[in-house]
Amino acid sequence: MITDDTQEFIAALPALRPLMGLDLGDKTIGVSVSDTYRSVATPLETVRRKKFGVDAARLLALIAERSVGGLVLGLPRNMDGSEGPRCQSTRAFARNFAGLWDGPITFWDERLSTVAAEKALLEADTTRKRRAEVIDHVAAGYILQGLLDRLAVMARQE
Repeated sequence: MITDDTQEFIAALPALRPLMGLDLGDKTIGVSVSDTYRSVATPLETVRRKKFGVDAARLLALIAERSVGGLVLGLPRNMDGSEGPRCQSTRAFARNFAGLWDGPITFWDERLSTVAAEKALLEADTTRKRRAEVIDHVAAGYILQGLLDRLAVMARQE
């Protein structure tokens, strides 16, 4: 199931299973995971993109290892909120991946997530080389944490 609706996504999630966040780039996929209570996102790894089948196999292995219950893909909207070619590519990836995995998939607006990740890494005095190695999965952490924070707000409003 693929949805843009957060409520629908939440309803489809199995209890006490972590979520996985993905930052899809042209050359890499940043991966992050949450804890089972879905309160904290942790950057996990950066997958070097090869072709869809190879990339999907690695992600499926991570999903199985971590018993992931749902996927959150960063949706790279334009600054005016419109969707361009990168959003179309992300949505196509989700459709293709949904053919291999039956868990719920949703999207999170990733505008400025890489900027926030870069700023955090600079504040942590990370070397340029190390920043290049970790920026994608740190950005995936920001994407996933954004959704987790939204889930927490929604839970308090109930």
